[in-house]
Order: sequence, then structure tokens, then C-alpha cells
Amino acid sequence: MPAAATLLRDIFGFDAFRPGQEEIVTAVADGRNVLAIMPTGGGKSLCFQLPALMRDGVTVVISPLIALMRDQVRALRAVGVEAGALTSGNTEEEAAEVWQALEEGRLKLLYIAPERLAAGSAMGMLRRINVSLIAVDEAHCVSQWGHDFRPDYLRIGALRRALRVPLAAFTATADAETQDEIIEKLFDGAAPERFLHGFDRPNIHLAFAAKDGPRRQIMDFAKKRKGQSGIVYCGTRARTESLAQALREGGHNAVAYNGGMEADARRHVEKRFNSEDGLIVVATVAFGMGVDKPDIRWVAHADLPKSIESYYQEIGRAGRDGAPAETLTLYGPDDIRLRRSQIDEGLAPSERRMADHARLNALLGLAEALECRRVNLLGYFGEQTGPCGNCDLCDTPPVTFDGTEAVRKALSAILRTGEWFGAGHLIDILTGKTTDKVRQRGHDALPTFGVGKDMSKSSWQAVFRQMMGHDLVRPDPDRHGALRMTDPAVPILKGEGQVTLRRDTMQSGDRSPAVKALVSDEDAPLLSALKARRRAFAEAQNVPAYIVFNDRTLIEMAEMRPATLDQMARIGGVGAKKLEQYGNAFLSVINGDAAQIHPARRKLAGQAAGSIYDRLIEAQQQLARGAEGHEKPLSCPANLITRIAETRPRDAAQMARILGDKRAERFGPAFLEVLQDADQV
Repeated sequence: MPAAATLLRDIFGFDAFRPGQEEIVTAVADGRNVLAIMPTGGGKSLCFQLPALMRDGVTVVISPLIALMRDQVRALRAVGVEAGALTSGNTEEEAAEVWQALEEGRLKLLYIAPERLAAGSAMGMLRRINVSLIAVDEAHCVSQWGHDFRPDYLRIGALRRALRVPLAAFTATADAETQDEIIEKLFDGAAPERFLHGFDRPNIHLAFAAKDGPRRQIMDFAKKRKGQSGIVYCGTRARTESLAQALREGGHNAVAYNGGMEADARRHVEKRFNSEDGLIVVATVAFGMGVDKPDIRWVAHADLPKSIESYYQEIGRAGRDGAPAETLTLYGPDDIRLRRSQIDEGLAPSERRMADHARLNALLGLAEALECRRVNLLGYFGEQTGPCGNCDLCDTPPVTFDGTEAVRKALSAILRTGEWFGAGHLIDILTGKTTDKVRQRGHDALPTFGVGKDMSKSSWQAVFRQMMGHDLVRPDPDRHGALRMTDPAVPILKGEGQVTLRRDTMQSGDRSPAVKALVSDEDAPLLSALKARRRAFAEAQNVPAYIVFNDRTLIEMAEMRPATLDQMARIGGVGAKKLEQYGNAFLSVINGDAAQIHPARRKLAGQAAGSIYDRLIEAQQQLARGAEGHEKPLSCPANLITRIAETRPRDAAQMARILGDKRAERFGPAFLEVLQDADQV
């Protein structure tokens, strides 16, 4: 086996390994199963490329992006290593070249996308080419707890078992839950040799700012770094286009990149970014995974990322050469609302959505941190460190105050309302605002009603936001976003703990024009849950979501909150067929599990006969064992009850013709009384 140090120098041109590389290379080359977590820019690719040259056979590298595979193959060929990729982007000539190298036994590294494992021919091909090692790049994609889940990664564990070869998994970002799932899915739970070489990128300056005219803030940030390569991440495709245009008008070399662009256009942007100095790419998160450009000097987020994992991965694209790099992340109330709704509209089970809310809380905690951001960021990944001196909070410590009293008032309001309400209603209680909702629920009689009149609504919104950042409360997906206390909140509520809040963010916020909300803050989580149920139906039927119900119908459901099928039938856009097809399912979202209803009754929903049917059933139940309660049980089939409700017989003779003599004797008089009462209403 060639010596690692010799190959490192002769092939790759490095005189020494970076910290942590050598022991990983040795473990992989020896054929041990490995999970390696290394910071972005820490040299992960070398940790499987070098062992591939040290071992006989072919190393299969499973990687998530064609652009990433192409870059690594190009770099390997440039230093004389036989490498190739089989991707959907290959030309016929490129694919033929790879196959020829495999047949001749020359190829050392074969890059494939995880999606290729779904093809029936893939396993046969991999069995034939003498695979001796599987390397998995961006291994966090296997975890549904992670931020870039790719279902095709789940096939990799089966591939390892079928080929009976060692596997080395690499990622730059994985918290404890994600690491556990990687081990479960890729290694069948058998613990691989684990290498954790730190998450710190000390050359990157970290900074957050509350939105206060976000376009101007990004323009100012870019202006001070004119001529440097940078990335601006945006939450929507439309914003990438408009912000790129604004940067160009400001004299910058800028281009947009998003998933809505044609593949050729995206490849053109990728090529320009790798070859041009000083280009700014304004992109959605579709851009960047595996970017190897070493001299990206800054990364800005025009919108809040969805988790700390995503944030860490995205800022990690700056300063891969080890030279100083800078970041700026903007955040505002609309960002937080959007991220919450994205979680609630997802189809994940409740437990996972609750965990995602906790992850978002952690990101808010980083955004509104009281001390060094790097201490906070690395602490999330289980790494301890001291103040870094290279973040905005180390540069200028924030102004803080003792927020214990305000937080205790908020927690008391949450507890006294049974943890069934969101921040909007709780703030109405705290500020003494007598809304219809407050009066209807008797919350104006609570001891906490009006105890927070000394603070404005916006200040209370900031308190609740910081409470989430401290992970004292989390939205409960099963209660449509109602806030529930976490264990750390209990000592504060009892007067046994304290909490410090930032004063400088109490009044700050996004002063850009607010995105017009479809519904009130209180109804937004329910609307998200209804959209999730609609999406599930639409995907199962392979139809657009609006075919199930349009947005206006769901908005009305969220605002009116029907409790029965009769009430649901009065919602605009809910006709008889859709009521029968979807009624109970959407009622279960609004009210919990909907009571099972007889199909005959369902057909009467929304009609006058429906309420008559219910009263007839009630009368029948009271007489099921006769007036005295000791006769033989007797009942009427649902079709007879329906017929009576619809035809409304006027006398005992007509009733007997429908029910028959035996049933008419027991139920007839009571049923006629129900019908007479209905006529008088």
C-alpha cells in the first residue's frame, strides 16, 4: 500500500496534512467503517480520495450534486488521478469514456448520485467493477432530522450490505440526533469509528442584524466589499432576481441563481462563479452545496435560514482558503412567521415538527444571543469554546436587562389559558385588550389580564420571540401553534430562576413593507395545518392542491373553524361531493379526531333534513328499550331515519308505512313530535 504522506506530496502537492486528516485517512485506508464530521473547508474530500489511491479496486463516491461531482473529477484529473462521474448530465462521449476506464481497470474513483441507486441496473454494475470502498459525501442528507434530506440516500445502507465493503461517511454539519440517524441508516446501528474534528471556522466573522430596510442593508454590506466574491442567500426565487438587479444597478457584477432557472442557465452561473473574480451570486439555497471556490470573501443572508445546520453549511462556503471572511444574516418577524408555517405545512409527524420548531428556536437564540455568537453556535454542536473576538457581539456587546418579570407574566398567561393559545391572544390578555375572543373565553377575568399594560404590543412580541430563542416555549403543531412551556421555563415561573433579555432588539424589527398575511396570527398555524392536509390529498391523487380546495376555502375554514359537517357545508367551496370526500379529514385537523358519522347522515350535511335526522336519532336512542327502559332493544335502519327526515310524514298512518307496525308503535309518536317541532322553527 503506498504511503499516505508520499501520495499527499507527490499527487496532491501538500507537504503536510491538515489537523485531523491523517488519522481519518489511515482509518479509511485500513478498511474501517468511518463517520467523520469536519468543518466546511477542512479537507473532507481528501480523506476519501487519498485512501482510494491506497486501496485496490474502485472507490464509489456518492455525492448529491452534479456540479460538485464535476468539480471534484476535474480537480482529480488535473493531478493525474483516473476519476469519472456517471450522471444525468453526461454527454454520450463522457459516459463512454467512464465505461471504458472501468472496463480497463484504470478508474480509481467513480462518482454517482444517490438517485442512480434506484435504477435496477445499478447494483449489477457496481458488483462487476470491483468496488472496494464506498464514500458518502454530505452524509447528513440521509437524516430526516437534517436540513437537506434526500430519500435516495436511504438506499446506501442496502448497497453497503450487498457489496460487503467498508463505508466512510462525511459531513460538515450534524447534531447528535443527525449523527445517530446516519449511523442507524448507513451502518445498521453498528457504531463506526467516529471522528469529530470541530466545527469552528475562526477566520469567519459572524454577524446578525434585525431587518431595517433589508435591500439597503445588503447593498451597504456589498458596497463595503466591492470587487470581492460573495453569495447572497434569499428565501424566494423572485427576491434573487430583484436583488441581483439592484446590485447590478449599484455597480456590482451580480447574477441570480434559483431552482426555477433552466439547467443550462444554472450551469452557466456556476461556471462564471468558479472562473470570475468578484462575482456576486444572489441565490436560493439551491446554490452552494459542495462549492469548492476557495476565495469567497463574504456570505450574506437576506432572509433567515431555516435552521442552525443550514446557516452553518451556508456561511461555511466563505473563506475556505483560511483567509478572513465575513457574514451577515438579516432576520425579521416575517422570516420567523414563514419558517414556522413551512414547518407546520410539512407532512412530517408531530414529533419531528416539534423538533424542527426547537431547531428554529435555536437559530433565533443565535440571532438574539447575549454573548459571543461563536460560543453559542459551537455550543449547539456540543463544542465548548471561549469568546472569539471575531463576531459582532464581541465587537460591540449588546445592551441587556433583567427580563424575568416580563417572562414570568407571559408564562403565567400561557399556563392559565391551558397552553392552548398563540402569542397574539396571549399579548391581548397581557395588555388588557378586550377582544371578542378574550371575552368569549372569559380570559378578561384571569389574574394576568392587563398585567402587562406597561409594555407595548411590539415589546411583548419581542419578549415572546426572545423566549423562543431561549427555548422556554415552543409552538405545538398538534394545537395549531399554541405555545407550550419547556422544562427550562418551570424554574422561572416558580421564581427560582432568572432570564436576561436584549434591550436593543425590543423595538427593532423588519421595517420593510410587511407581507400581507392571509389570516390573523392566531389563525395562521391552523391554516398551515389545513394546507398540509390538502397537500397530502393532492399528492396522493397526483393533482394540483387547488383541485382539493383553493386557498380561499382553507382561509374560511381557519377563520370560521366549523365543528360539524353541517357547519363545514356552509364554507365557500365545499360542495356535496367534496364534503363527503374530505369533510371528516379537515374537521379532524380543526377539532381533533372527528366523530365517525354514518354515510346516510353525511349526505344530509348542510340541509335542513340533517338537523331533523340528528333529533330523530336522539329520540330513537331514548326509546331503544322502550319508554320504561326494560323492553327488548329495537332500532331503525339509517335509511329509514333518512327517509323520515326528508319526507316528513304527517300522521301515524304515513309513519307506519315507512317504519312498519312494530317500529311505528315504539318510535312513531316521538318521531312525529320531532317533525312537528321542526315545522314550528
